Amino acid sequence: MMISSSKAAAAYSRTQSALSTSGADASVSGSTEATGFGDALQSAIDGVVNTGEQAEAKAATGLHGQGNLTDIVTSVSQAQIVMQTASTVRDRVIQSYQDIMRMTI
Repeated sequence: MMISSSKAAAAYSRTQSALSTSGADASVSGSTEATGFGDALQSAIDGVVNTGEQAEAKAATGLHGQGNLTDIVTSVSQAQIVMQTASTVRDRVIQSYQDIMRMTI
């Protein structure tokens, strides 16, 4: 399955805007609130959940005979791509952790 560069750029942009809005406030105000990998990961997980919920809602309207078929299929396909991406990232994180644990000190 191929992901277009525009979708990848949009996902990167969303991640960067989420990090920059929360990180910029902390650095300007001198707050000790830290944003990092955990916050970015939580934001990404929330995005996956929201996409899944939207796809489920569209599919439910389709089951009731309402809604546009093109919108329903597009929404479900987008949710599938998001879940595949999340699964791939999870697998890479686990693989990286295992590689680090195998390193000799």
